[in-house]
Amino acid sequence: MLFTNIPGTPLKALAASAAFGLLALAAASAQAQTNVTIYGRVDAGVDYQTNVALKDANGNPTGQTGSKLAASGNQWGTSMIGFKGTEDLGGGLGAFFLLESGFDATKGTTNGSALFNRRSYVGLNGSAGSIKFGKNLFIVNDVWNLDPTGQQFMSTQNLVKGRNWPGANNVIEYQTPTWGGFNATMQTSLGEQAGSTKNGRSDGISLVYATGGFELRAIYDVIRDANGRYTDVYTASKDLIVGGTYTVDKLKLFAGYENVSAPDTAAATDPDKINHYWIGANYAVTPALTLIGAAYHAKLNHDAGSASLFMVGANYNLSKRTLLYVDVGTVRNKGNADFGTEFDSPLPGHAQNAGYAGISHSF
Repeated sequence: MLFTNIPGTPLKALAASAAFGLLALAAASAQAQTNVTIYGRVDAGVDYQTNVALKDANGNPTGQTGSKLAASGNQWGTSMIGFKGTEDLGGGLGAFFLLESGFDATKGTTNGSALFNRRSYVGLNGSAGSIKFGKNLFIVNDVWNLDPTGQQFMSTQNLVKGRNWPGANNVIEYQTPTWGGFNATMQTSLGEQAGSTKNGRSDGISLVYATGGFELRAIYDVIRDANGRYTDVYTASKDLIVGGTYTVDKLKLFAGYENVSAPDTAAATDPDKINHYWIGANYAVTPALTLIGAAYHAKLNHDAGSASLFMVGANYNLSKRTLLYVDVGTVRNKGNADFGTEFDSPLPGHAQNAGYAGISHSF
């Protein structure tokens, strides 16, 4: 339908009338075809780490280390329960929602205080793409597509201390349709602070191009602190990730690079840049058994040290829903670096070994 500016009629009024007309037409023609699904995953097992830095009752390091044997919750993947639904609004337009909460199966506790601590959003999709509003994983989580482990506890997150897997509140997110193998997603997480549109806000974009067995991806995001600045490489910084995968027959190869920077870091001795590299592979020995291998290396500036993480693992599918897994790894820190194989870190400059095994069941 073509609208022209009728003399004496403001163009804005015509545009508003057209918008309301389209909404009324969509409402009149909508055929309510709803679909709601309950889904989830339960992941648990056992976990072992060496050289964990010990702390006193006040949380201060004692200078001693010890090994730790524990139940594992979420080491292979987050335990979660979710609800998702769609509705056909007619004319190629659809509505959708998703509510998802992560939990620790070993303790029965939620991952955080929020009811839906991973995702809670509603949106619309159609020929022009999709838009969603609410809470979501922050866009940098798209790095899991480039991670040989699929972002297990030993993965791309270790040597940046979780910088590339945070969540995001107050999200507005738009994803384009896929054109010739190209797709883009843009996301903003509003800071909601009076007098500023930047303070506490996060923004990012993820670009992907896939053709044949190749997939190339680039992600850029910024996380600002409460004052709109980049003051900590792990919590308030700029992050660029580029990488790709190549699949040929039973083999899938991975490679990636990440640069994290926090130019407003106050202390001159604290690192304000991290250069992070990784390579890895998955090999499907049989339809049920997949072997995993990966190597990661990160270097910090300001003589803050460097670290390398090496891991190997295996996934064995008992069925389409039930998976057994085992993974072992080691991290080698140099200088003042204190990266851990998981969340429990060693003393600065010390090595640490770890392994975990368990069961993951999806429903």
